[in-house]
Amino acid sequence: MQIKLNNVRLAFPDLFEPSQFSGQSECKYRATFLIAKNRTDLIEEIKAGIKRVIGEKWGAKDIEKIYNSICNNPNRFCLRDGDSKEYDGYAGNLYISASHKSRPLVIDRNTSPLTAQDGRPYSGCYVNANIEFYAYNNNGKGVSASLRGV
Repeated sequence: MQIKLNNVRLAFPDLFEPSQFSGQSECKYRATFLIAKNRTDLIEEIKAGIKRVIGEKWGAKDIEKIYNSICNNPNRFCLRDGDSKEYDGYAGNLYISASHKSRPLVIDRNTSPLTAQDGRPYSGCYVNANIEFYAYNNNGKGVSASLRGV
């Protein structure tokens, strides 16, 4: 399920060169998106998208049970509370970390493609992003986000 995140703050972008994370063997493109907790419309849309992929993967009857069992596990759930992080700018926000093996489309407001040499977008920028939620069962159930475009 793809979703567009409008006017969210970008953090830790690896949009032009893939990187490794926490000793993982695969290099991926990745970014984190901060969402103000008062953006209830967007947060509800995100939660609905997550519940939809849970239902598609494991069936409609257990959506709430599965959602509630993974939503507080940061290793199994892509939407997290920024108050639990000590990074500048995270307090008062939720955040989604997204990654993908393939380079995401990165464009400016005029839809012109951007490269690393353009120097943007950078951490702290407000961006629009496209992500896709997917559910998985790898030593436990979870929901992650794929990075599609910024």
